[in-house]
Amino acid sequence: MMRRHWFAVDVAIAVALALLDTVLTLTHASWWPSRPDAPAWALLGVQALACLSLAARRKAPLTVLVVLGAFTLLVTLLIWPLGAITPANPDNLWAPFATSLAAYGPLYYCGENRRKAVLALAVFTLIIVHPWQPSVLLITLGVLRVAVGPLLALYFDARRRLVQALTERAERAERERHLLAEQARTEERARLAGEMHDVVTHRVSLMVLQAGALRMTAADEETRRQAEELRVAGVQALDELRDLVGILRTAPEGEQTPSVAGFAALVAESTAVGNPAELVEEGDPALASPVVGRTAYRIVREGLTNVRKHAPGARVTVRVEYGEAQVRLSIRNTPPTREAGELAGTGSGLGIAGLRQRIDVVHGTLRAGREPDGGFRLEATLPAYVPTGV
Repeated sequence: MMRRHWFAVDVAIAVALALLDTVLTLTHASWWPSRPDAPAWALLGVQALACLSLAARRKAPLTVLVVLGAFTLLVTLLIWPLGAITPANPDNLWAPFATSLAAYGPLYYCGENRRKAVLALAVFTLIIVHPWQPSVLLITLGVLRVAVGPLLALYFDARRRLVQALTERAERAERERHLLAEQARTEERARLAGEMHDVVTHRVSLMVLQAGALRMTAADEETRRQAEELRVAGVQALDELRDLVGILRTAPEGEQTPSVAGFAALVAESTAVGNPAELVEEGDPALASPVVGRTAYRIVREGLTNVRKHAPGARVTVRVEYGEAQVRLSIRNTPPTREAGELAGTGSGLGIAGLRQRIDVVHGTLRAGREPDGGFRLEATLPAYVPTGV
């Protein structure tokens, strides 16, 4: 979805610059002759097509640079030395304004191919300023027009790398904090298990010993029988306590941190219990930071739980859109096909309120309400990145 969005933006920019360069050329701000002939009009159409190549500036920045550079060189050669075109104003710069945006792409989108991009920009600059017809003004304007794009590209590329490095550092710190918290919980669990074992075992052992003594010294059979039952119950309690302490000392196996990766399992569970559910994900799930992933998981889980309680048999659509700035969630269900059963009366009734509090912590928004067709929609918008653990 994001790729289609950016392609549409690039197409709009390319069309706008093609129209701008066409208008400026016709008003003699570029190479247009005072008495245009058929070749001039044909060349104007070629210029428009060259400007439209900007629509591919993200996928093929060097190709766009070659196309506009070749067109500018063609115009320059037709003016001089071929003399096929005589501009109405020979003091103008004959390159279209689209060349400025074309010069932006190679340094920003070529990644590691910096040497090739720099070489292409150097040749491109020579074509724009056409030094074989030296003019201080035209050379200055040409260099400035070409330099704006690469300078902006270098700035935005450095800013992108810095933000990426800071994001990775923050996420690494968050993972470390999470591991430290898990370690602290494990240690505290083991400490509590040890204390419980020491205290409870001491008291129950005394009870077992006293029951055994009572069984030996009791005068009647009924008292001895009850003492034996008490002793056996105490021994069983000690065995169960030992098992429980073993569980507390060991971290639960298979315990997973909730994240966006668990959406499919939640949807499958909903379908298995009679609420057909569909998951639609758009964008890259990696854009959601771990904190946002855990919050999103709880939102989807709460939404599907509410559907099972209040709308049995309804179809559910879970839609997740991952963006660079935001993560949008939508859980929508159709009207129920059966009457709500006993599950509708269970729970505290504070599920949505609890979600709203958790979403407020990460500075997100939550909307919930009935649909016109009788269904229900739960929508949430979360920031894609939250630097601290929540």
